[in-house]
Amino acid sequence: MSDNVMSKAATMEIPINSNGDTGTLQEDDSLEQAAQIQWSLDEKDLQQVMVSGPNMNETNIVSDIRMKARGVCNIPQSQSVANQNAKQTDQYPGGSMHHSTSSSSLASEEVSRGVAVEKMDSVKKWGINTYKCTKQMFSERFGRGSRTVDLELEAQIEVLRDTKDKYENILRLTTALTNHFHNMVQTQQALGDTFAELSQKSPELQDEFGYNAETQKLLCKNGEALLSAINFFVSSVNTLVNKTMEDTLITIKHYENARLEFDAYRADLEELSLGTRDGATMVRIDMAQHDYQIHRDKYERLRSDVSIKLKFLEENKVKVMHKQLLLFHNAISAYFAGNQQQLEQTLIQFNVKLKPPGSDKPSWLEEQ
Repeated sequence: MSDNVMSKAATMEIPINSNGDTGTLQEDDSLEQAAQIQWSLDEKDLQQVMVSGPNMNETNIVSDIRMKARGVCNIPQSQSVANQNAKQTDQYPGGSMHHSTSSSSLASEEVSRGVAVEKMDSVKKWGINTYKCTKQMFSERFGRGSRTVDLELEAQIEVLRDTKDKYENILRLTTALTNHFHNMVQTQQALGDTFAELSQKSPELQDEFGYNAETQKLLCKNGEALLSAINFFVSSVNTLVNKTMEDTLITIKHYENARLEFDAYRADLEELSLGTRDGATMVRIDMAQHDYQIHRDKYERLRSDVSIKLKFLEENKVKVMHKQLLLFHNAISAYFAGNQQQLEQTLIQFNVKLKPPGSDKPSWLEEQ
């Protein structure tokens, strides 16, 4: 067995150059010295070298023999195997991260699964709630179901809706008045400019054209003041109708939806209470009681919010409209009475800024 190993070792020690030709041998003295060292190893050393690992080939065996002969290789077998494992780990760095990658992927899958379950629960609750509310709505419409009614609050809500409709009509009419009056002021301004031009080109009618030009310019100036007052009135009414009242109506809509849900879950609880009282039914009754209490609290809270908003809206409406109606009356009266001083005092009293002629026309940059 030793002879076979040494014959293979001697064969593997022959160097090969880049062209595949055998290289020149070393000097005779070196060969004899190497041969004496190699043959001095006993059979036990050879067996120990061969047991060094199943992954070692003949080249590794020969290298190990030569290192033992020179007294260099004194590393234990276990340490050599550990070094080989370390080298394999360095050659394949991805293997050490396989466990962490799989753990992170499992964690992400768990998170995704949790989000999916949460969405499914949300869709399920929404479906059940929609079904109950739809059933309650049809029951009320066909007269088979009962509904919770707050007579005082319902009356206030109807008054608010009717008031909003009438204020919207005022807003439409005053907006139309503003547009028509604006066109009239623009016509008066153009007419005054034409009279002034003709007074310069017609000496025989210079005075007559001049008087009319001054009159039209004065009317145009007063018309600009009246337009400022009407625009201020329209802006305030628009804010009251489309912001303040609309915000209250949105809260009322939420209140009505909460009322429908409350009646739906109340009817569901009453229906379960009329049935048999076995174990499964009692569990369903407890769940229905819990849902009923939640929607009852929501309904009570929104009813209180609507009552408070209606109260503040009424106070705000009276305060705003008192000021705006007085402004509108004084401005219209002063303009058609030809009292320029009173018209100017009205604008100052209500902090209305007079817009210069042509300010309503957008600039060339805004038209782009």
